[in-house]
Parts: sequence; C-alpha cells; structure tokens
Amino acid sequence: MLRQVADGVRVHQSELLQNNTIVVRGTAGVLLVDPGITGDEMACLAKDLDGEPVVAGFATHPDWDHVLWHPDLGDVPRYGTAACAADLQGLLENADWKTRVAGAMPPEIVDETPLELFGLISGLPTGTDQLPWDGPQVRIIEHQAHAAGHAALFIEDHGVLVAGDMLSDVLIPMLDVTGEPDPIEEYLAALRLFDEVAAHVQFVVPGHGSVGGADELRTRIAQDRTYVQALHDARELTDPRIGPSPKSGWAWVNDVHTGQLERLAHRRDPDALS
Repeated sequence: MLRQVADGVRVHQSELLQNNTIVVRGTAGVLLVDPGITGDEMACLAKDLDGEPVVAGFATHPDWDHVLWHPDLGDVPRYGTAACAADLQGLLENADWKTRVAGAMPPEIVDETPLELFGLISGLPTGTDQLPWDGPQVRIIEHQAHAAGHAALFIEDHGVLVAGDMLSDVLIPMLDVTGEPDPIEEYLAALRLFDEVAAHVQFVVPGHGSVGGADELRTRIAQDRTYVQALHDARELTDPRIGPSPKSGWAWVNDVHTGQLERLAHRRDPDALS
C-alpha cells in the first residue's frame, strides 16, 4: 500500500526489512527509488500505481535490496551514481553473481525475489547533482558512507530527503569498513552534508524504517553522529537500536554492531584478532 508523505511523494514499505520504495510524481509519470523487495511486493507496487506509468528509476546504492526491479514496473532508465553502477558491473561480471546475491539475502525470501532485472543501473556522469527527468527538481547528494557511490536524494520542491541506508530508526550506521580508507570520516562527512540541507527538509525517508519529520531528522543525524563518534573513540555507547531491548524483530542489529566493532578493531591493529 502506498502512503503519502508529501504532495507528490509516496512510500511503499516491504514487510521483512521495512525497505522503503519512494514514488515521486512527475509530469508524464513517476520516479521509483529503490523498489523492493520480493516479487509480490514489487507487483503490488505496480498495481498500486493505478495506471501511472513509471518513467525512471534510481538506486541510492549498490546493495542487493536497492537495485531490484520487476517487469510490471516497465522498461525505463534506471539511474545511479557512476560509482554505484561500476560496483554493480563488477559484480555482474562474475559467473556466480546470482549465488553471491542470494547469499546476502535473508534465506526466507531467496525464492521470492526475482533477479532477472537485478542491478541494471545506468551510471550518471561523475559529479551529476540533478536527476535527469521530467519532474520536480531532485538533487543528488553523493557521498561514500555505507557503500560505494551512495547517494541521498533531496526532492527540493516537496522538502523530502530520501536518505538511502542512513538516518534510520531501526538500523545503526553501517560503515563501509572494507572499501574506504577512512570509513568513519566518510560517514561523518555524509552527516555534514545532511546538516547543510536540514533546514529545508520537512520529511526524511530512510532506506529502512519509519518516515520522520523535520525534528526527527535532526534527532537522527545527532544519534548517528554519536554512534559513529563512539566507534572512532572505541568507547561504549547507549543507542536504542542496539542493546538488550532493540525494536521487536531487529535484535540481529546487535550482531551487525558487534561485527562492526571487530572489523574496526582489526583495521586499527591487524594482529588484534589473530
């Protein structure tokens, strides 16, 4: 079911991981951002559009659950940053890419998630800061937090910030600890980019979790900064998304946190875990 966030902007949420697909109304049709995640959910999304044609897609980053597509959504340009597209191209060049992608999925949806149109993203020229489509102005805010070529979208006319896998009320910041030379600073830099537009944002839509208002945006930026700074300082922290009482169904985020601590410790001292 589509839920209206702002005039011309709606959200369709998946059941298992609370993935948010963003639907933006344009002149001749709609833009879809990060559609997912099972075949039935994407077919439902197409049906809920009630005849509105899809004219473009956008993937905020190359994680498997953000680069899916379904035939019912149409054969249209699907954009991402140049780095996002390059990352996916590198994956798709492997003969066993479907096995790799399936291995990253929750096992209960492997058979329910179609991969025929997976990852077919056209990279925009490096430095592109506006989405090329016939609709409201959409600013591309590219950074290197979380994943290669990650981009948030700011739908300026409607005051909606589409954050990708950041600013979530259910997921902690997940750093790109394997790809970036300084993943903590890259994440803090991305949060500073969000600070720059925060005064103009009325709603924030994370890749997973609940839509928040302007005050919630500032709260989430501060919460994520506190978490990442604690990782930098290697100190304990209190965060409602982890600990003994996480949100129901999200206890596995504790494992993400523990693994992240271990990988960062290993980066500081490669002999620490040997």
